[in-house]
Amino acid sequence: MFVLCPSLSNLELRLVALRAKPFLITYNLRLPTYHFLLPPAYNAVRPFPSSNKRGRSNPTFMIERLPMEIKVREVGAVSILEVHGRLTIGEPSEQLYSALQSVMKKGVRKVIVALNSTPQIDSSGLSTLVRISIQLAREGGVLRLVCGLGRVRDALTVTRLVEAIPTFDTEASALANFS
Repeated sequence: MFVLCPSLSNLELRLVALRAKPFLITYNLRLPTYHFLLPPAYNAVRPFPSSNKRGRSNPTFMIERLPMEIKVREVGAVSILEVHGRLTIGEPSEQLYSALQSVMKKGVRKVIVALNSTPQIDSSGLSTLVRISIQLAREGGVLRLVCGLGRVRDALTVTRLVEAIPTFDTEASALANFS
C-alpha cells in the first residue's frame, strides 16, 4: 500500500508492507513551496509565510478582526440601527443584540435595522435578527430590515427571512410602512 503524506516543505512517499513484519520506506522529494498572499477571511487563522535563519519558512498565525459599528438614531417613534461591518459569529452578533436590547429598554417598539453597510452576514447574525424579531413581536413591537442588493440580501432570501421579517430596499420605504 502506498501512502502520500504532504507536509509544508516536502512530499513523502511511504511504502508500507502489511505482512508479518511491517517495514517503512520513506522517500523525501524536495518541492518548491509557494505562498499566496491573499487577504485573510474575516476571523480567519491561517499560516503566514515568514523565514527563519536558514531561509526555511515557518508558519506563524495571524488573526485579523474587523470592528463592527452600530449607529442608533431615532426618527419619531422609530429607532433606526445602522450596522457597519460584518455581522458574524461572536462579538458582532452580541453587539447587535445588546444594542437592540438597549433600544427596547427605552420603550421603543418600532425598530429598523439598516444592513446596507454590512458586507457579510452568517447564521449567527441571522439568528440574532430572528431572536429580536420574536422578542419585539411578543412585546407588541415590529422589526423591519433595510437591505439593498448584495450578499446579505441573498442570504436573507435563501433562508426565506425576507418573508418572515419585512425587508425593504430603502430606509424611506421602511419608514413609510410604519405609517
